[in-house]
Amino acid sequence: MSACKKARAEATSVVSSDRLSSLPPELKGDILSRLNVEEAVKTSTLSSTWRDAWTNMPKIFLRDGNFARTKFVTLVDMVLSLHNGTVEMFDISGSKTYHDEFGRWMRMLSRIRPRSVTIRLNSGPGYRIPSCLFSIGDLRVLHLQNCVFSLPRVFQGFKRLTHLDLKNFSSTDIDIQNLVSFCPVLSYLKLASFEGINYLNVQAPKLKRLHVFGDFEDINLDAPNLEAAVLSLAHEAKAQQSVPIAHDKESHVKKSLGDLSGIKTLGISGIFMKYLSKGCILTKLPVVFTRLENIYLTICFWDQRQVLTAYSLFQNAPNLKKLAVWSYASSTCDQDQARILEHTLQMKMDHLVMACVECFRGLDNEVDFVAKLLSWAPALEEVKIEWKGETDCSIVLAKLLALPRVSPRAN
Repeated sequence: MSACKKARAEATSVVSSDRLSSLPPELKGDILSRLNVEEAVKTSTLSSTWRDAWTNMPKIFLRDGNFARTKFVTLVDMVLSLHNGTVEMFDISGSKTYHDEFGRWMRMLSRIRPRSVTIRLNSGPGYRIPSCLFSIGDLRVLHLQNCVFSLPRVFQGFKRLTHLDLKNFSSTDIDIQNLVSFCPVLSYLKLASFEGINYLNVQAPKLKRLHVFGDFEDINLDAPNLEAAVLSLAHEAKAQQSVPIAHDKESHVKKSLGDLSGIKTLGISGIFMKYLSKGCILTKLPVVFTRLENIYLTICFWDQRQVLTAYSLFQNAPNLKKLAVWSYASSTCDQDQARILEHTLQMKMDHLVMACVECFRGLDNEVDFVAKLLSWAPALEEVKIEWKGETDCSIVLAKLLALPRVSPRAN
């Protein structure tokens, strides 16, 4: 390279370096947010202008990965104690135990007041969430795993929280109820694998999406703007408890499903179906789902209460378009098949265009269910059946082909 070209290249490099170095601290921090934290901290050795740039990173992601435990603790301490900018997102996860350091980290975290917090430290017993975390008033998103929490007595709520995701946690009925109800703009709620909650009371006027998977004995939903919900009990024993008396069956269903008239998508597990149908058979639910278009159900077709509860859901969803059903067998299902076959409920499903039955074994109850769909849904365009039977499928196929409006199609 000639001396002239070399000088020009060096000058260009200096100009580019000066341009980067002269960037505002916020832009430097945004650039460094795209690196992992350890690499971002190392940029402090580049020059004096980059020495403190990492302390303005708006997004902090901490992973212990291949770090030695002591080195990771030092890194987290340094990041939390020296950061002096606005933190949009704080995300920490690890496979080692940090119970001795956790309280200190949470106190430092509450001082920098991030808008999104994700904590996934999954090794060892649940981490007790200190009260200082509940003082972050600007929090928009909160993800917690493997934790235990009790709300402080002076909890003012998360006025801006829109997204709450709790997994593998322990709390109480009143604390989870207050946590949800004190988040007035909450739009997404996921509660999974929890302990200590028997009566789940969800009061959230702005909630649009709900996912519940865990052990509980009763549930009350008050979410008038809910658009999609997945409800699942973790263990079948809970579905057997608190069976309502006959005259209380309507309030039981209304309390369980709440004001869900605006819901568009509903998913219900088999155990929750058992819970929903326990102690009663309804042909007319006290709730009408005028906007419900998609239903996903897991059903034991031996259990007459589950089947009739499913029919009641269909009857109260006049605009249903898509239906997906998973068939499962259970030793605790009601074996009174005759009463199912005698069921003569008539209804119209004028908008149903697609139906799917998975884990289909060719049982008479399943074939009867398909037959009813065909007779109730004049606009039905496609019925998809996924075979999972041990008997000769040709026998079942003959039964299906004998039904009206059925024609074979290779798949």
